[in-house]
Amino acid sequence: MEVIKTHYRTCNLCEAMCGLEITYQDKIILNIKGDKKDDFSKGHICPKAVALQDLYHDKDRLKTPIKRTKNGWIDISWEDAFDEITENIKSIQQKYGENAVGSYRGNPTVHNTGLMLFGAPFLQSIGSNQKYTATSVDQLPHHFASLMMFGHYLMIPIPDVDRTDFMIIMGGNPAVSNGSIMTAPNFSNHLKAIKKKGGQVVVIDPRFTETSKIANKHHYIKPGTDAFLLLALIHVIFEKDLAMRGHLQNHLNGWNAIKELVKEYPPEKISKITGIDARDIIELAEQFAKAKTAVCYGRLGLSTQEFGGLCQWLVNILNCITGNLDAVGGALFTKPAIDIVGMSKMTGKTGSFNKRQTRVHNLPEFTGEFPVATLADEILTPGKDQIKMMITIAGNPVLSTPNGKHLEEAFESLEYMVAIDIYLNETTKHANIILPTTTGLETPLYDLVFHQFAIRNTAKYSEVLFEKTKEQRHDWEILKELTMRLNGQENPLNLEQTLDYMLQFSAYKEPKLSVAELKKHPHGIDFGALKPQLPERLFTEDKKIELAHPLFIKDLERLNTKLPNLEQEVNPDFPFSLIGRRHLRSNNSWMHNSKRLVKGNERCTLLIHSNDAKTLNIKEGQNVTVTSNVGEVKLPIEITNSIMQGVVSIPHGWGHHRKGTNISISQKNAGVSLNDLTNNMQLDSLTGNADFSGTRVKIEA
Repeated sequence: MEVIKTHYRTCNLCEAMCGLEITYQDKIILNIKGDKKDDFSKGHICPKAVALQDLYHDKDRLKTPIKRTKNGWIDISWEDAFDEITENIKSIQQKYGENAVGSYRGNPTVHNTGLMLFGAPFLQSIGSNQKYTATSVDQLPHHFASLMMFGHYLMIPIPDVDRTDFMIIMGGNPAVSNGSIMTAPNFSNHLKAIKKKGGQVVVIDPRFTETSKIANKHHYIKPGTDAFLLLALIHVIFEKDLAMRGHLQNHLNGWNAIKELVKEYPPEKISKITGIDARDIIELAEQFAKAKTAVCYGRLGLSTQEFGGLCQWLVNILNCITGNLDAVGGALFTKPAIDIVGMSKMTGKTGSFNKRQTRVHNLPEFTGEFPVATLADEILTPGKDQIKMMITIAGNPVLSTPNGKHLEEAFESLEYMVAIDIYLNETTKHANIILPTTTGLETPLYDLVFHQFAIRNTAKYSEVLFEKTKEQRHDWEILKELTMRLNGQENPLNLEQTLDYMLQFSAYKEPKLSVAELKKHPHGIDFGALKPQLPERLFTEDKKIELAHPLFIKDLERLNTKLPNLEQEVNPDFPFSLIGRRHLRSNNSWMHNSKRLVKGNERCTLLIHSNDAKTLNIKEGQNVTVTSNVGEVKLPIEITNSIMQGVVSIPHGWGHHRKGTNISISQKNAGVSLNDLTNNMQLDSLTGNADFSGTRVKIEA
């Protein structure tokens, strides 16, 4: 028996990048706890980290390729799998054209170094423009606003939470998410620290969330009306002469245009639309503008609605006109060790919009990707460039994208499908071949994406804990092999060599960074707090921020057409607004096969206000039918006073009752899929992002 050993690594099960201290003997994990020496997370972990061992030992996890036959799934060799997949890609493209092969990359892609480094070359080798990702059911409006205002889609301003005096949180629950698009382990402590020094935290959300419990104040807001509130806040700040340009005064285009357009949105007019009293709007605007430092943070609830693009633009405007953009204690830009934004000066890859449109619904591409809400119709609608083959990578879009049943129908119609995934789940069951990757403790990790969005500039490389078996393949090995077979060119670099190449461009020279150097620092290297970087960091041609980009100004016209409908009474056919929610022990659809994470009380419930429950004459725990214009689900209710009247909530990512899967623990805790209710044609037409918050439902006992 081996001696007990200790391994340090970063948890990659959410965005927080928490450091772990893992003690183990042979291949048995004895303990997983927070790494107190980690420069970034300082010993904090959440329950997901402990479940890494469940993932490693999961008997349902695939480790070698399987193939679907008329008689069920059978094992297949890697060589035969690669041969068959390559042959089908080539034959389908020869028959129907390059764009007949589509791809979808799921959320876990950005949590895995190999997929991030070797995914793009693989897709380039296919040559199809039919590329889809989870971005367009998530953070696309952030990227859109950044591209239009700052010239680069990854220049997303990050709240300087450790130095701010006033923080507004809209449509986000960072006490549970650990700060999505704001990587911040133990976010609750950051909020408590703001309050301890006399600062203010204000949450604006249709639900009184876990974050609201920590905040100084909570305002309930009607789902989908956040853009109106932001316009009213900006209106008050200009009207009361509280706006200030700050150090960016010579680098702002459109200041007067913004000042003029917000005159149409006084608090008295906006109050009824949002459900927030006009006096509260005025007070909030004044407090925010007068605070020594302040920052507004808007997340998923702002992005996944009909005006997601406008919302993220207006968040940036609010921070800018109060002197809090690119300012200490406000919203700052990162400069990580591997600086993808900085490297764009060499690559020229700053993002794109509307270079081409989808063939069925004429929706715009963004940075080479189409909105995933249109994927099913691109598969089902006959004609030139119809998708005949799909490749999914680390994703379960049947559960995570709108109108999942419609997508199921589409997948069933494909001529061929490949899944690069570790499970036989609701999506991969439609594949002809599944190629499983190593995962978690078997993989090295450098968080390429979340260092770009972290509240401090840090660097850390995690080595493999348990070596893979000779039968297994790393994700980058799979992608590299397929790429070589398709384009005939062999990439001579492995994962570590690719990282070494990128690290040589780092702005940090002490120490000189390489993978070997990072291995000497298993707890990470801290390069300090975020710093102001504008105008030098801007990618706009004139080195100025575009406050009043024509696309946003034009979209305000669409927003204004909604005013009459919003001022009317609720539609009696579908009287409730449906919103999602997240749990600390879950992350989208990919955490439900862990006993540690699904144990306890039923979490897939319908939250409903006590007054609404009384009106409907329904009781705690009673099963109800929830119906939208797309479908229906049945689930138990959970009565609460922590949600706005007229609003109900179902957590997203569940619905593991579908036949043909092999995820035993998930099946025992199936829940229902929120996306059996959402409509794939409800979109933010500006960005193409899914509009989940616009879902209306009725409830019947």
